[in-house]
Amino acid sequence: MKQFNDENFVLETQVAQDLYHNHAAKMPIIDYHCHLIPEMVAKDHKFKSITELWLGGDHYKWRAMRTNGIDEKYCTGKDTSDWEKFEKWAETVPYTFRNPLYHWTHLELKTAFGITKQLSPKTAREIFDECNEKLQQPEFSARGLMKHYNVECVCTTDDPVDDLHNHIEYAKTKAKDDPMMIPAWRPDKAMNIEKAEFSKYVEQLGEVSDVNIVKFADMVDALQKRHDFFAENGCKLSDHGIEEFYDEEYTDSEIETIFEKAMRGQSLSKLEVRQFKNCFLTVMAEMDADADWTQQFHYGAIRDNNTKMFNQLGPDTGFDSIGEFNTAKAMSTFLNKLNMKDKLTRTILYTLNPCANEVIATMLGNFQGGEPGKIQFGSGWWFNDQMDGMVRQMNALSVLGLLSRFVGMLTDSRSFLSYPRHEYFRRILCNMLGNDVEKGLLPCDMEILSRMVEDISYNNARRYFKFY
Repeated sequence: MKQFNDENFVLETQVAQDLYHNHAAKMPIIDYHCHLIPEMVAKDHKFKSITELWLGGDHYKWRAMRTNGIDEKYCTGKDTSDWEKFEKWAETVPYTFRNPLYHWTHLELKTAFGITKQLSPKTAREIFDECNEKLQQPEFSARGLMKHYNVECVCTTDDPVDDLHNHIEYAKTKAKDDPMMIPAWRPDKAMNIEKAEFSKYVEQLGEVSDVNIVKFADMVDALQKRHDFFAENGCKLSDHGIEEFYDEEYTDSEIETIFEKAMRGQSLSKLEVRQFKNCFLTVMAEMDADADWTQQFHYGAIRDNNTKMFNQLGPDTGFDSIGEFNTAKAMSTFLNKLNMKDKLTRTILYTLNPCANEVIATMLGNFQGGEPGKIQFGSGWWFNDQMDGMVRQMNALSVLGLLSRFVGMLTDSRSFLSYPRHEYFRRILCNMLGNDVEKGLLPCDMEILSRMVEDISYNNARRYFKFY
C-alpha cells in the first residue's frame, strides 16, 4: 500500500519518478491565465489568516461546503469569524474523498506550510494556528508565495476600462527576482449586449477612452484605443468567456441597428444577439492578430444558474455548471473566416464540457501552420482541472494532435495557494508517460521524454506567448 501524498504521489513507475523529480519539478511556472487581484501583487498583500488566503473567493470550496450542508454564512458570510469558517471547511474535507479538493488541500498544506497531517475536525485547530503563525513571516506574503513556488510570470484577467495602475506601479517597483505580472484583455462586458448593464458599460468605455460612442464603429474605435493601451503596458494575450461560438451572418448596417437598439434599452432577438457577438469576436480577433497577441476562448459554461443566490452574492460565487452546446460548425466557420483574411493569430480553445475534447483536438489540425502548435487545445479547465479531466484532455490531444507542443497548465484561480495545481498536472503528465513506457507503448528514451516534459511544463509556454 502506497502512502498518501508522499514524494512519489501519483507517480507509479520509476520512469515517472525520474521525469518528475529530475525534470518537471525544477521548471518555473508561467501562469498564463489566472484571476489574481493585481492590487494584492502590487502591494505585496499580507494575509491576516489562512481563512483569507484559502477560503476567500474560492467557489470550489464553497460548493463542497454547501453540498455538505454547511450554512452559507460559513462560506460567504461577513459576520462569521475566520476560525468558524475554517472549522466548517475542516468538517467538510473528510467528505471530499475522490474529489480533487482533497488532493489540492493537502498538496497546498504540504508545499506551502510543510504540514503533512490530514485536515479534519481533530486537526483543524492545530493546523489553523500553525498556518496563521507562519503567515506572519515575510515569505508568506503574496509575492513571497509566488517566489516560493518558482512563479516566473502571471497573467491577470482585466477589463478594457481598467486603468492598469497596479500593473504599471508593480512594473516600476518590483524587485529583479519578483515574478512578472502581465495584464490580459477580457472584453466580455463589451460583447454581452443582451445584459441590462450594457449601455452603462459602453458609456464608461467611452469616458476612459475619450471617445463619444454613438455607433458601433465608435465603440470599436474606443476598444482599439484601450487595446493599444494594454499593449503599451505589456499585454500580449486576450481571453473571452463565451457560452458557444457564433456563425450567424450579418451586415455592418445590421450591427449598427442592433447596437443602437441596445443603447436605447430595447429588447433584442436571439438572432440579433448572436449576430452581434459573432461580429464582436471577429473584430477582437482581428485586433489581436494585428498586435501579434494570443487569443483564448473559454466556452461551455452555463453561469449564474441559481438566481436567488446570484441576487444575494453576485457572479463567480459557485453557481455555474457545464453546458451542452452544439458549436463545432460555428467554431470552424469562425476560425476559417479569420484564416481566410490572414487574421488568425495564435489561439487557445478551452471546452468546459469534456464531451467536446475530440471536437477541439481535431479542430486544431485544420488551422495549424507557421509556428509549432499555433492552435492549442487548452488544459482541463474549471471542472476538468482534476486528474481524470486532465488525463482525458491530454489523451485526446495525444491521439489527435501533438502533445509535445502543448503549452501546459494554468491555475485559473484567485488564490495564491493554487500553484500546486501545476505540480499536480506535472505529476499526472509524468505518470502518463511513465505508464506508457512501462507498457511498452513508448521507448524508454529519456532524452526525448525529459525534453517533452520540460517543454510542456514550461518551455513551450515561454516560446509561445512571447512575454520576454
